[in-house]
Amino acid sequence: MALPLVVGVDGSESSLLAVDWAVDEAARHDLPLRLVYASLWERYEGALPPGGGERPSEEVLAQHIVTSAADRAERHNPDVKVTTDIVPEDAAAALVRESDGAFALVTGSRGRGLLKGLLLGSVGLAVAARAHCPVVVVRGDRAGLAGTHGRIMLGLADADTGAEALRFAFREAAVRDCTLDIVRTWRHPAYGAEGDPLPADKRADADASALLDTSLGDLIVAHPKVRVHRSVIEGNASRILVDRSAASDLVIVGALRRTGRFGLQLGRVGHTLLHHAQCPVAVVPGRS
Repeated sequence: MALPLVVGVDGSESSLLAVDWAVDEAARHDLPLRLVYASLWERYEGALPPGGGERPSEEVLAQHIVTSAADRAERHNPDVKVTTDIVPEDAAAALVRESDGAFALVTGSRGRGLLKGLLLGSVGLAVAARAHCPVVVVRGDRAGLAGTHGRIMLGLADADTGAEALRFAFREAAVRDCTLDIVRTWRHPAYGAEGDPLPADKRADADASALLDTSLGDLIVAHPKVRVHRSVIEGNASRILVDRSAASDLVIVGALRRTGRFGLQLGRVGHTLLHHAQCPVAVVPGRS
C-alpha cells in the first residue's frame, strides 16, 4: 500500500492552501491524502465527562476543521482518497510522529497563532527540522502556488545532504513533466590578506561543476525524459535561491541529520528559504 501524503491542518487560510497544494501532489503521485489536526485541547479543557455529555468546544472546532478540509480536498479533486484524524497532542510532535509512515508531510507557512507577523509558523519550522520524511512548507506567490512556471529547483549543497534531495527532485520533475533547475553555488574571498582584490577562483568553479556531474550521472540515466538545467554560480546561496524561487513551482534543499542529536541541520540556506522563498519549499532529510 502506498504511503500517504500527510497534511497538518488547523483551520487557518495557510493550511487550506496547503491542502489545495497537497491534493494536486497526491494526484500526481497517485497517493492517498491524510489530513491531521493536532492540539493539546484535552490538557486545557479536560477529558470528556464520564458517561458522555457535551463535548469540549475545542473538540467541536477540531471536527469542523478536519471536515471542512476534507470537503475542500474532495471538491478540488474527488479522485484523491482522503482520510482524517484528530490527535490530542502537540501539533509539531504529532506531525513528526506521522512522518515515520508518510511519503511526505505538508504544512502551511503560518498557523492560527497570535503572532501573525511571523514569516513562518513555529510548527512548520519544527516539523521541517525534525521529520523523518520530506517536508513541504506551502508558501509563495500565486504563480508559485499554482505551479504555472513549469520548473522546479534544487539547491545542491554537497554529497552528504544532496543525495536524497536529488532523488526527490528527479521524481518530482518526472511526475510534473517539467524542467529541473539544479543550482550549485560557490564563494571565494573578495580580497586577500593584504587587502588586494582576488581574481575569480577558477578551481572552485570547476570543483562545483564536477560535483554536479558526479551527482547527476546515474539519475540522468534513470530519468532520461527529465529536462535538466545546470547552473554553477558564484555568490551567496541564500540570496541566489530566493531570487530564483520567483520562477519556480517548488524549491528543494537537503538537510543533514545531526550526529548524536535528534533532528536535522537545516542550515542557513534552508532557514532562509523557509522564510522567504516565493514558492513552496521541500526539505529532504539525508539518510542516517
